Amino acid sequence: MTDLVVRPLVAGEEHLFDSLPDPGLVGRAVLGETYAGGGFRPEWTWVALRDGKVVARAAWWAGPDDPAPLALDWFDFTDAQAAVTLLRTAPLRAEYSILLPHRWRDDPAVRAQAQARIDAATAAGMRVLVERYRYRWTPGCGLPARPGRLEFRPEPDDAVILDALCRIGEGSLDAHFRAAAAAHGPLAAAREDLDLLRWMPSPRDWWRMAYIPGGEPVGLVVPARNPTDHVVGFVGVLPGQRGHGYAYDLLVEGTYLLVEAGAEEIVAATDQGNAPMVATFARAGYPVEWERIDLV
Repeated sequence: MTDLVVRPLVAGEEHLFDSLPDPGLVGRAVLGETYAGGGFRPEWTWVALRDGKVVARAAWWAGPDDPAPLALDWFDFTDAQAAVTLLRTAPLRAEYSILLPHRWRDDPAVRAQAQARIDAATAAGMRVLVERYRYRWTPGCGLPARPGRLEFRPEPDDAVILDALCRIGEGSLDAHFRAAAAAHGPLAAAREDLDLLRWMPSPRDWWRMAYIPGGEPVGLVVPARNPTDHVVGFVGVLPGQRGHGYAYDLLVEGTYLLVEAGAEEIVAATDQGNAPMVATFARAGYPVEWERIDLV
């Protein structure tokens, strides 16, 4: 067997990336996306070749102004060991999210494709952090009625938002926040969330703090837009206000604000283990579109 060549693409070699056979059952391909249309950079796109034939490929993604990759968005192979070598060799590190059809474990072919990627990524040193649901609201889902229990106000002061994010993190069921807090402390984890929300190109004045009328703060909702979709960027209830179903009020308000801003579809996500938030999305009429496994 000839030696394996692992290297990044150079401009004009996009055909190499597309030459790998892919059944399109998992990952970005299930969305009908293509490498050429995904905003990927050649230097962050790596291939493993044997006899000039691509046997593994990986593409890391970031926004146009980001200096480093934010996510491993594309990872496919016909040779599992080559795929492991590729991930170990490429000098790029970012979270890997595998996009999957809803109830993907019910389809043996899809389950096999997903498990092969999990096995290769874990052999290369990654670990599964969490499984998530991804939702897509459309007008056909119907607008839920505003409960009218809370007042919503813009909050321009990032210090106030950071304090709210840190407090909301107490007892959080979000795996990403819990992992960041365990590694660096809750304040650093809250700063990571704030940085991500500020990274989105939508207006800062869309963000809303919620209050009991004439009273205490309840939580935060961040309707936003990422490079491709309108999104519910964050929903969180302060610890002392939990148990009253306020996450629903926050989600509904965020939905209305996005629709008023012109959104025709709204994307959102939550951990599958976050049962209260899963129930909140269902109550608000957000159907599960895809599932996702995040590896770090």
